[in-house]
Amino acid sequence: MAVYVDNAGIVFKGKPRHHLTADSLEELHAFCERVGIKRCWFHNTKRHPHYDVTDAQREAAIEAGAVAVSARDLMLKAKALAPAPTEP
Repeated sequence: MAVYVDNAGIVFKGKPRHHLTADSLEELHAFCERVGIKRCWFHNTKRHPHYDVTDAQREAAIEAGAVAVSARDLMLKAKALAPAPTEP
């Protein structure tokens, strides 16, 4: 199991933001709680659940063991967390 953080640097409210995800939601939430990332930064999207994090939070996540990956690789990891589509 692992936690991943990207290098997206998407500017929001004048500051770059990055994305954080993991191999499981439980692991993701526990990791964020340990490093002080607020649950309100979690995006529980159907396509790719993730947290948005600042530069400083990204660095703290890496220091705490998160694996730095490209934005594309992170998106693939986050999509794996998304719930499976339900049958109609």
